[in-house]
Amino acid sequence: MTVSKPSQGRVVPASIRQQAAWYRHARPLDRLLAHLRALVRGDELAFVVLAVATGALAGVAVAAISFAAQRLHEVAFMLPAGEHLSAASGLQPWRVVVVPIAGGLLLGGLGSVIRRLRLREAADPIEANALLGGRMRVRDSLLVGLQTLLSNGSGASLGLEAGYTQIGGAMSSAAGQRFRLRRNDLRTLVGCGAAGAIGAAFAAPLAGAFYAFELVIGSLTVANVVPVVGSALAGTACARLLAAYTTPVDPVTVGAVAWHEQALVPVLAAVAAVAGIGLMLGVTTTERLFRRLHVPRVLRPALGGMLVGGLGLYCPQVLGSGHGALTTLLHEPLALSALVVVLGCKALGSAVSIGSGFRGGLFYASLFMGAVLGSLAAEVAQATVPWLAPNTPLFALVGMASMAVSVVGGPLTMLLLALETTGNFALAPILAAAILVAALTARRLFGYSFATWRFHLRGEAIRSAQDIGWIRGLTVGRLMRRDVRTVRTDTSLAAFRRQFPLGSMGRVVVVDGAGRYAGVVLVADAHMPDPDGRGSEPGLAGLLRYRDAFLLPSMNAKVAVAALAAAEADALAVVDGTETRKVLGVVTEAHLLRRYAEELDRRRRELSGEI
Repeated sequence: MTVSKPSQGRVVPASIRQQAAWYRHARPLDRLLAHLRALVRGDELAFVVLAVATGALAGVAVAAISFAAQRLHEVAFMLPAGEHLSAASGLQPWRVVVVPIAGGLLLGGLGSVIRRLRLREAADPIEANALLGGRMRVRDSLLVGLQTLLSNGSGASLGLEAGYTQIGGAMSSAAGQRFRLRRNDLRTLVGCGAAGAIGAAFAAPLAGAFYAFELVIGSLTVANVVPVVGSALAGTACARLLAAYTTPVDPVTVGAVAWHEQALVPVLAAVAAVAGIGLMLGVTTTERLFRRLHVPRVLRPALGGMLVGGLGLYCPQVLGSGHGALTTLLHEPLALSALVVVLGCKALGSAVSIGSGFRGGLFYASLFMGAVLGSLAAEVAQATVPWLAPNTPLFALVGMASMAVSVVGGPLTMLLLALETTGNFALAPILAAAILVAALTARRLFGYSFATWRFHLRGEAIRSAQDIGWIRGLTVGRLMRRDVRTVRTDTSLAAFRRQFPLGSMGRVVVVDGAGRYAGVVLVADAHMPDPDGRGSEPGLAGLLRYRDAFLLPSMNAKVAVAALAAAEADALAVVDGTETRKVLGVVTEAHLLRRYAEELDRRRRELSGEI
């Protein structure tokens, strides 16, 4: 370290003197920001205050977006003030068809502009926390929020929850980056923004908090409980103060639950999970069909809007996310034939909306379709076995929570959401059993939620929000030894033995006449007797190992360990590319495993709050 001249008997590092000089000459605002950064990074209470503030901002954003979406519905579809689109009656047919098409045209044009400007695809909170250490870009997220608002506002069969969490997470990430938070603290803050957004969207702070724990952060620890729960409470309170159009379900009266109804709950939960898997696969199939159509990409949302509008003429519940339709369904059950129509049309409408290019998620759509499926199961049971007399509201709630957990994930999130939004806390044991059965069924048969399934289709190995981005940063290029000694393949065995006597080193990398990697020679092999005549081949050719096994600098530690195991080698050379094969260094398995274990232990201690 550079050391300044002694001052009054003390030796002061130059870096500290430079910081002191900067502090004396900095503007008051810069001094304040520096002080706040140090406070938030070093004081847990200050971090909680920041988390609560970001949760409150997320609640304000949710209120603004939901108000804007409702106003778009009221203006575009001529709705009475406060009436939800999916529960509206007497809609003008031409508006039902024209508005989604117009929204599709606007969305297609906006997408074309984004592609021409070559803007990056925004990372959602789950991806950001899993791969990017919580880093999100506000500009990209605002564009996603605008696209989601246009999609829902024009009647696409999708919810706003994806836009809510995108904006909430991005604002929190921006604040965390401004305060230069550590990686784990930044990931927690992104979860706080998402918790505030979901809590505000459903007036369910506990569900919002556990959404962050299960789906955005990936863990619940002593260190992150207070900031996440506080942000969820703050977001919910702000949305209520602003009278946002977010409360999805009025309290539902279920009544006593008979033993035979409880016995049917696990069966319904498994069926709902299978239906959720079918919905996710249906969305993927619809996307592929739209890609195969000979329709310009800019016009695909308009085509999807025309199809959604056509479905809306036949089944108005298709339009929008389904807030009003769900409340109506739980209080005024539909006939069997109507339930079949609503379920089929809503599933098709949601698949067409996403497949054609509208932005949004299946969070609320899965809740609504699950409730329809549960009501349908109750009606079928009533028609086939009348003595069962199934409890339709109970089956609707079970179907709602079970299908949502298979699509969205987060068993505790869905349990708390169902309890908080409906006010039926007495149903906690029954709903918990149903949700666990549905989650296990979806995991065994499919293994993905909708978000992680989308990542899988893009080639990302993400199963949760657990931080795996650090693994990608632990690359072979960072871990390799560069002081590697090489010899040419035409070197004689005698010369090799003189140059590398036994004990001098374990292995030597061999290159050909053009300097390309040719293999590895173990020094012990070169000094062994040669009864089989391998040394009779020119140079070192007969002793070469791992001719086609090598590592690239971009490989992460996990991939490199797998490559070493596949080659049955304790060390491999690192080359610059598969074609040029210029040797850059050597990586040993022992060093890789040691560094990998050190990083794993560091992440464990960060999660537990030890550091």
